[in-house]
Amino acid sequence: MTERSTPKVRGINHITLAVADLDAAVCFYRDVLGLRLCKRWDGGAYLEAGEFWICLSPDTATRRMPHPDYTHMAFDVDDDEFDAMATRLSRAGAATWKDNRSEGRSHYFLDPDGHKLELHVGTLQSRLDAMEPCCAP
Repeated sequence: MTERSTPKVRGINHITLAVADLDAAVCFYRDVLGLRLCKRWDGGAYLEAGEFWICLSPDTATRRMPHPDYTHMAFDVDDDEFDAMATRLSRAGAATWKDNRSEGRSHYFLDPDGHKLELHVGTLQSRLDAMEPCCAP
């Protein structure tokens, strides 16, 4: 008799973002952030971001202001491309919503719909290594 393992989540599959203007959102994620556009239709768009994908979904109830809490999504970038990416975001008019105060290089910015995003150089291990020991996992 074998023991059955407890089901678990394997990772992030995709993230769906509600957008007010699909064309503007596609341009931002494709042309400014450099995600690969896989499919675009009147009802949405799929873009690849490394190992996961993003769905942009038009929604008339999309908020245009950033949510007041700290919830955000971070994109992984190489250290040697960080400055160029941050400059490209600035030139595209992406507002900064926070200054970096944590381990690793980070640039916090808003997309055209006010979603809080981040460019980050680092890994979970580099973040853990930078923390003071507090407790075991």
